[in-house]
Amino acid sequence: MTEREAALAPPSVTTSARLPGLDVTRAVALVGVVIMNYHGFLNRGNDGLDRSIGERTFHPFTGPLSTRFAATFVIVAGMGVTLMTNRSRLGADCDAIRANRWKLARRGLLLYVGGLLLEWIWPGTILFFYGALFLASALVFTLRTRWVVGIGVASAVAAAAIAWFRFEHMATGHDVSWLDPAVTSPRNLLFRTFVGYTHPLFPWLAFMCVGIVIGRAIPLSAYSRQRLISVGLLMLSGSYLLSDAGSRLARNHDSATWQFLLRTNPYDHGLLYTTGTVGSSVVVFCLVSWLADRFASSPVTVTLQHAGQMTLTLYVAHALAFNAVVHWWGWVTPSGLGGALIFSLLFWIAAIALGSLWHRTLGTGPLERVYRGFGG
Repeated sequence: MTEREAALAPPSVTTSARLPGLDVTRAVALVGVVIMNYHGFLNRGNDGLDRSIGERTFHPFTGPLSTRFAATFVIVAGMGVTLMTNRSRLGADCDAIRANRWKLARRGLLLYVGGLLLEWIWPGTILFFYGALFLASALVFTLRTRWVVGIGVASAVAAAAIAWFRFEHMATGHDVSWLDPAVTSPRNLLFRTFVGYTHPLFPWLAFMCVGIVIGRAIPLSAYSRQRLISVGLLMLSGSYLLSDAGSRLARNHDSATWQFLLRTNPYDHGLLYTTGTVGSSVVVFCLVSWLADRFASSPVTVTLQHAGQMTLTLYVAHALAFNAVVHWWGWVTPSGLGGALIFSLLFWIAAIALGSLWHRTLGTGPLERVYRGFGG
């Protein structure tokens, strides 16, 4: 395994040639994904009318942490795409570019189909959209940086325009359910992939494009990391300040449309949401990867790095564990944020223990073996 492949889950058995920062960031992001998913599926955001600060923060649909862990995961995936394909792209090696393009396409197709199957027991799974993002990255990884940025911006703008269209038509009593259909035809599959449901390419392709661009600067210098943190904080704070100021002005002028357009709700897919989420994800990556690189030999870093190398297996395992414990055996029932956090902690204790044992004895995770066997 080379550094160029380091950020692409799933991993190889050795870690010496890998970039620990990317693995650890992926593991931290997956911890957050598990917490938000368990809280969302257990409690559905119904924590009572008088929610605590913690419950508002971790609210799975409207809280400030909603979807941000998943977005960080996608941005790191974009970095992995670049690291895997850099040599062929920079060397303009047509054969190597073609090989990488097909590798990404095969991996994306496997995740796309696998996610569609997982949807039966884990509605809204990101795995389906994750596969679609890899399929898209197979087409864009050779483009110049300005074109990759342009595609990301276009994705974010398209998502905001679709959200605006949906809002205006719902306000006038029109049916817009066709934008978010069940997967019953090829047409509906395209709508599900690009515009509907939980993590559609509009705007989630923007997160992948951000990762692809940042990946071209790896390894990051201290100066580059500081600049990224500054830009990320500016995007994050700016999105909330603009949202608050704009919403106040819109309320004063009784403009429901502008109030909607200036919201940062994750599932509105507005421009301010996308901007703020990019900012927070970039800051988290810079800080976590810096700590991981600085303390690369720490037991905590090594443990998280191993978990980051088995994210596909662990992601599917967290869905199976939830269904087994909650739906099949009935051991866990809705009990608010506290119960979800305890459930998540217990899952991670078991997952890390079993993952470490598997890593020491068998190396690559089970689903990672399938992933690499099919995708190359």
